Amino acid sequence: MKVGASFFFQNYFRAQKADWEIYQEDMALAEMVEPLGFDSIWGVEHHFSPYTMIPDVLQFLTYMAGRTRRIGFGSMVVVLPWHDPVRVAEQLSMLSLYAGERELTIGLGRGSGRIEYNGFRVPMGESRERFTEAAEIVRLALTQDRFSYNGNFFQIPEMSIRPQPRNRNLTEKFYGAIISPETGDIMAKQGMGMLVIPQKGWAEHRKDYDHFRESCANFGHIAKPPIVACFVYCGETEQKATAGAEKWMGQYADTAISHYEYDEPEHFRKTKGYEFHAQMADATKNSAQAFRDMFCKTQVYGTPDQCVEALRNIAGTMNASEFIGIFKYGGMPLEEAQRNMKMFAEHVLPHIQRGTSPAVQSAAAGGR
Repeated sequence: MKVGASFFFQNYFRAQKADWEIYQEDMALAEMVEPLGFDSIWGVEHHFSPYTMIPDVLQFLTYMAGRTRRIGFGSMVVVLPWHDPVRVAEQLSMLSLYAGERELTIGLGRGSGRIEYNGFRVPMGESRERFTEAAEIVRLALTQDRFSYNGNFFQIPEMSIRPQPRNRNLTEKFYGAIISPETGDIMAKQGMGMLVIPQKGWAEHRKDYDHFRESCANFGHIAKPPIVACFVYCGETEQKATAGAEKWMGQYADTAISHYEYDEPEHFRKTKGYEFHAQMADATKNSAQAFRDMFCKTQVYGTPDQCVEALRNIAGTMNASEFIGIFKYGGMPLEEAQRNMKMFAEHVLPHIQRGTSPAVQSAAAGGR
């Protein structure tokens, strides 16, 4: 199974530094990805708060393409309702040229942060329809010499993007961020794969994947194995790892509650297309500690052996094809993040990269 590393550039809101210092730290960590043997580097998109500070994930990946020679790249995700889709297609085409033959996975999403929708002056209740139209336009722009589009939100005269992408198969690596059956239906209709950034238990994510597979079949597509992301904390002992995970992952969970306003469910309830988020916000409002606990238990932490086993369980549950680890979050100091990533790379990464998947490895090991 392929293993990547993702970056958030989070300026923890209870102990903020200058933004440039966060960039200096996270870029130093990103420089370690290729030498440590990871397969890919990823980034997220967020705006207008210190929650994560990559307003242009494709610009970040383009920079890293110039800093590396072997690894692939992935976005988790480009939030289409906030962008002109023609501009996104141009950026993706340029990135594909910089990446050459290296793998490029294009994660797309529709976003759920009110602060971001307000900042871009886009009605949040239009997110599903805007996402659908934008995804169709990006697909056309990357696969056709010339295209046009006439939708409710976008009217595009016949045109052609330049530069044209090196390969026409970029859309085969489209993945959508899915945390609800309703979003799964949207992504299935578009022929995308499933990208899981966990916000609930893995059994629930598996239910979403099963629904997604059925939806893909209904639309005449074959569901790709999902790509899954997790926060990682690798420690020398179980006790140290548990304490570190509870601290740093817990602090990250606090920032998610603040950024998405999960302690205020009414705005989700009043917004079309965010029914699942309203339910999650209801639960979080009643017990922020329960959200913290659930979030931590869903991630990967422990000794190296425990991290290997956790990843095997996740891969077996989700039939995952690729794992993306997040190694710095919640105000974690750079030195601690470097130790975390190095320990994972030395003691966990080789076990996960061998064979077709951790689930197959585990079965093979049991048969010896």
